[in-house]
Amino acid sequence: MRLLLTNDDGIESVFLRELARELIAEGHDLSIAAPRSEQSWIGAAKSRNRGVHSAKVDRGLGCPTWIVDGTPSDCVNIAVEHLLPVPPEGVISGINVGLNTSLGFLIASGTVAGAWEGALHGLPSIAFSQEVTYEMYEHLKTEGGRPDEALLATLRISARHAACLGPKLLASTPPCSFIIHNVNFPFPCKPDSTVRRTIPARMMVPGLFSRQSEDGTHRLVYKMGVDVSPPEPLTDSAAVAAGFISHSVLDYTKLGTLA
Repeated sequence: MRLLLTNDDGIESVFLRELARELIAEGHDLSIAAPRSEQSWIGAAKSRNRGVHSAKVDRGLGCPTWIVDGTPSDCVNIAVEHLLPVPPEGVISGINVGLNTSLGFLIASGTVAGAWEGALHGLPSIAFSQEVTYEMYEHLKTEGGRPDEALLATLRISARHAACLGPKLLASTPPCSFIIHNVNFPFPCKPDSTVRRTIPARMMVPGLFSRQSEDGTHRLVYKMGVDVSPPEPLTDSAAVAAGFISHSVLDYTKLGTLA
């Protein structure tokens, strides 16, 4: 397939690079347009009040690559309309550092937003995310984004799953459907890890900011939130916790129906 790859962790993310390598190895015609810097938790924001710079670069990824000084949504919008000589057949966003599960986090996710921007262009789209522990996340921050051996091993397995699963899901999705796929990989992810269809967990995430400090600011304090989901059907959060690969179909046309 002719694919556009983006993410919200930035062009230098090892997670993006591993997925790119596997997609190219599977024979797909890949192009990349990724943010210059991390754009996590920015949702579907677009850079309204400033110009967005794009530049074609060689990052050794083996495919046409652009750095876009903007959000994931900016990347997909600009790439599809102005950078790619031929429109892609599908958009892939990820692999994200950390899960994108539950209603409490999906709307805020830059990774999911990158896929959603593809859907707004009528393109089948999918978002991939990888579970990491708090200790692994802190290691990535202190080591310039380099994962430890255990995480790198899981990431490479997840990337292989993604390169096989992603194009199949994209090919099965009609254009202009306003549907995106959201896939989350557990840690550890294994070659024989199975995929389960899920729905987003109903996660309440109150109180994400600290009390006001002496300088008048409030700081984001990450919390998992409180899961108030019913026992059935299986949620994305529960599936990952049980060691499954979670696959949720996010159908945005449901928002246009009367209750």
